[in-house]
Amino acid sequence: MMWRRTIAAAVAGLFIGVSACFAQGTTFRTYHCADGTEFIVGFYPYDSRAFLQIDGDEITLPKRLAVSGARYSARGVTLKVTAAGRTTVKRPKRPETACEVKNVGL
Repeated sequence: MMWRRTIAAAVAGLFIGVSACFAQGTTFRTYHCADGTEFIVGFYPYDSRAFLQIDGDEITLPKRLAVSGARYSARGVTLKVTAAGRTTVKRPKRPETACEVKNVGL
């Protein structure tokens, strides 16, 4: 019986944490790219980095100097988001590819 309470408390904590995360202005987006790549990126209002999940790996990308829009780069991965809303991702040994926000049925 005790384990049921523990699981219930853990699940409740997860939902409270997720709702608090969204309440604070956190943005998560899923992208689909022209080469078939899909990735998720998260932005937090108190942090200038982009948190990327791509190719089964989690990468934290610090914000870099950009002429227009925003550029995030680390470990050979570069994410660019232009002021016009165009998004590209570049990974090691692969060409840069254009990406769009994946439509979700919400």
